[in-house]
Amino acid sequence: MDKLTDDVPGCYYNRTVQFFYEHSGKNISAHWRPRDYVVVSLGMGVSVIVILANILVMVAIFINRRFHFPIYYLLGNLAAADLFSGIAYLHLMFHTGPWTIKLSKNQWFVRQTLIDSSLTASVLNLLAIALERHQTIFTMQLHSKMTNRRVVLLIALIWGLAIFMGLVPTMGWHCVCDLENCSTMAPMYKRSYLVFWAVLNLFTFSLMVAAYTRIFVYVRHKSQRMSQHTSQIRHKETVFNLMKTVSMILGCFVICWTPGLVLLMLDGLGCESCQVLRYEKYCLVLAECNSLVNPIIYSFRDTDMLQTFKRILCCLCRRGDAGRKDTLSGMRCNTLEQEVLSESNGNNHHDNHNDDKNHISPHGDHSDTDD
Repeated sequence: MDKLTDDVPGCYYNRTVQFFYEHSGKNISAHWRPRDYVVVSLGMGVSVIVILANILVMVAIFINRRFHFPIYYLLGNLAAADLFSGIAYLHLMFHTGPWTIKLSKNQWFVRQTLIDSSLTASVLNLLAIALERHQTIFTMQLHSKMTNRRVVLLIALIWGLAIFMGLVPTMGWHCVCDLENCSTMAPMYKRSYLVFWAVLNLFTFSLMVAAYTRIFVYVRHKSQRMSQHTSQIRHKETVFNLMKTVSMILGCFVICWTPGLVLLMLDGLGCESCQVLRYEKYCLVLAECNSLVNPIIYSFRDTDMLQTFKRILCCLCRRGDAGRKDTLSGMRCNTLEQEVLSESNGNNHHDNHNDDKNHISPHGDHSDTDD
């Protein structure tokens, strides 16, 4: 992207990032102000917390065999997308404020690509989770029977599409050769790309909300027709609790990201009276907070996940105090041993069932139905 001279009339390959910012009206101070220090410091702190929290979620899903089902693999991949978002925001904090005008065009596009790819990965993960829930809930199952190979292929497809969508502006959908159509919030992106990206994501959100609404209506109608058999009651509660968890994740995502996407669309449509730059930072902070929400939801909505978090943190504390060199595999063995003991204790209070039908639900409720 960076070139020394204009190789095409009307293109501005030899201009700096500052040139595009000044042309779009998004002026940046060359000196650090108190507000810049506050924004960067808070941004770095939040990014570090986001990274650590989502690493904890991914480790918990890996070491606890109760989470070795497609829905949790997808939730783990959502945590990986949030982890990617934390890294992208941390990178942004080191390339924002007065640092922005020192960036080359390539560095600026890398910064934007990281942000765009992380959002796209999150959206695609939520769509995949909605499809997985639709498949299982309408058959009144807790987990789908999707094979591990298909889950891996689906996750690979999600990241491939996310990276591709993030690279689209770099591959040509920019305004380096169309200066009059440069956006205000992203001064080297075309306005048409912002409209396309915002509308596509908002449309995807609408599809997911419609899907979850349909599932909730179905589950509620189905539960009313169920008999009062104990196992069916537990199954109903388990399915409904899991639905609440993933719906809360989706709802928080929509709440955190919709204002920013609407702002991007208004900027793409050229709304000069909307003062998009005035609200840009607030929408960015709100979007960043979304990556903190999911681990919190896991903790409060999922008893098993919370207990696994505690085991991981306690193991790390013990290892730090005693100076032992426990490996992740050792921690996993300890976790599995505790799971076996807890399952054995649980079986003393419930009827015996086949091994493939007896597992603990994601929210601490026992489920006696097929996976």
